[in-house]
Amino acid sequence: MRPTSDKVKEAVFSMLLPYMEDDFVAMDVFTGSGNLGLEAISRGAKTVYFSDSSRESLRLAKENVQICGVEDNAVLLLGDFRANIKRVHDKVNIFLVDPPYADGDIPDVLRTINEAGNLAPGGVIVCEHLYRDRLPEELHGFTAVKDRRYGAIGVTMYEKAEEPEEDK
Repeated sequence: MRPTSDKVKEAVFSMLLPYMEDDFVAMDVFTGSGNLGLEAISRGAKTVYFSDSSRESLRLAKENVQICGVEDNAVLLLGDFRANIKRVHDKVNIFLVDPPYADGDIPDVLRTINEAGNLAPGGVIVCEHLYRDRLPEELHGFTAVKDRRYGAIGVTMYEKAEEPEEDK
């Protein structure tokens, strides 16, 4: 488990300020310790879905949720990220995607979110990755709107691509 550094976490949430309206919903797709999801709750998330395939990681996230006293804001989902994304029927304003860097899961995450159709209108997907593993401008129906570097770490933010207008 590699928690997001405080520097990168602060940068991510600074980028997210315009998207954190009252009672927003977030999903921490590869939750690990729950670091990012707990930060979202501390910044006003009504609900955060904590998703992980590791029982140990989810147990740790649950402990951290209890320590912070935010059980009413947390939904813990054990299983594969694809199944967990599809299990969320709320419209999600912010997807936080910080997979193990070596796994290369980000394209599959975006494909699954697109298929599930649960990104809220005006919502965003924030992906943390190694900067050297640059992500494409367009990916599975989403367009990169921000791409930042923090040392060896890259953070790319995607929004739903605009639908082309049909000729009239």
